[in-house]
Amino acid sequence: MITRKEPVHSALFLVLTFCGLSLTYFLLGAPFIGVLQVIVYAGAIMVLFLFVVMLLAAERREQTEDDPLPGVRRFGFVFAVLFALMMVYVVWTSPVRGDQGTIPFEQIVANNTQEIGKQMFTTLLLPFEVTSVLLLVAMIGAIVIAKRRIE
Repeated sequence: MITRKEPVHSALFLVLTFCGLSLTYFLLGAPFIGVLQVIVYAGAIMVLFLFVVMLLAAERREQTEDDPLPGVRRFGFVFAVLFALMMVYVVWTSPVRGDQGTIPFEQIVANNTQEIGKQMFTTLLLPFEVTSVLLLVAMIGAIVIAKRRIE
């Protein structure tokens, strides 16, 4: 995703990233979260991002122009290499599997949706509502910015 120069291509690659994250949730025994990842993020949020990118008609840089920030690219490459080395170290020194839990895997999967619903509508209700209002404000802001450019 971060290697693409076109904003639309970056957004489409981000959809692939979200689908990969969804597969990780499935492998961890959380199918409800995996399905929500695909529906909410890869579906709704990324469609919104694509519409915003297309509405704003992001300016494109000419291929003949020089890179305006050459130092940032080098810094990013060094940071990526250091991050990869750190991740290799963490994976190499940690055990592959953690301690076995006391709850059977089948029971975790069966009660997964009920526990998420209970938490979402009791202790996490305020952050859930704040997030929905924040997304609504962001969408309205994007439409206002796009409308100014059209006029």
